[in-house]
Amino acid sequence: MTDRAYEIPAPAWPAEQVTLANGTRLAVRSTPVRPGTEPALLVHGLGGSALNWTDLMALLADRLASRAVDLPGFGQSPPPAGDDYSLPTHVRAVVGLLEADGRGPVHLLGNSLGGTVATVVAATRPDLVRTLTLVSPALPDLRPGRYRTQVAALAVPGVGTALSRWLASMPAERRVRGLLTLLFADPTTVSGDRFAEAVAEVRRRQALSHSVDALAASARGLLQWYLTTGNRSLWRLAGRVTAPTLVVYGRQDRLVSYLAASRAKVAFPDATVVVLPRSGHVAQMEQPALVARLVRQHLDRANP
Repeated sequence: MTDRAYEIPAPAWPAEQVTLANGTRLAVRSTPVRPGTEPALLVHGLGGSALNWTDLMALLADRLASRAVDLPGFGQSPPPAGDDYSLPTHVRAVVGLLEADGRGPVHLLGNSLGGTVATVVAATRPDLVRTLTLVSPALPDLRPGRYRTQVAALAVPGVGTALSRWLASMPAERRVRGLLTLLFADPTTVSGDRFAEAVAEVRRRQALSHSVDALAASARGLLQWYLTTGNRSLWRLAGRVTAPTLVVYGRQDRLVSYLAASRAKVAFPDATVVVLPRSGHVAQMEQPALVARLVRQHLDRANP
């Protein structure tokens, strides 16, 4: 188990700007490299940032030398060239960062949209991925749901932009409370420090001219791949993942149904699938110690 080198909630890890070979600039937050640690890259979900991984990175700092990336247009990363927020753009950013870092195959973790990106990376560039961990991955699931329908509205041309603009105009405290209700099974577990951090991040994002497009266009790009069939379909790509895979669902997730767990178990060739009864959409934030324990067990299985 961890030597608990850091208290939880942990302070945000320092961010640096990385410029890739194609000119893409990304903000990346990293834990210190300690003896015996293995390289890991963590990818956030729609509307999130590298800050979504802070506590999990702290809990695993004795085991993983983690780097958490802000996808193009999110967090502190500038928008992509041509304002292209398609899923392939996010995939290329992650692949480009892995190649630029040159740390060899890494333990790749992704949440929600980041889980989709991580799945595509693992399927198409197996040389870059040692293990795969997905927390509520946004893989195609057409079951009806009130909140899933609302998020899907972000992908509708015109409607999504208007909705994103309305969200951006909302007072930061109100928007954070709404997000916590949407993403957490129990929003009251969020500490005062984490709430204040989230409010500050929302206020910073509201001042950026590209934040509206980043949210709506990324949602649209994700939905386009939801509807893709044939060899490029996301579930078909999941079947091409060769890395040992851990998939974590939240029983009280309002955005990604835990019922998808049965399909994930079949789709990924080497998968351990876990449903957490008291978690929502961001289990790594809501129950970081539990998710850290699952990740450790996953790493142990992959390195007998």
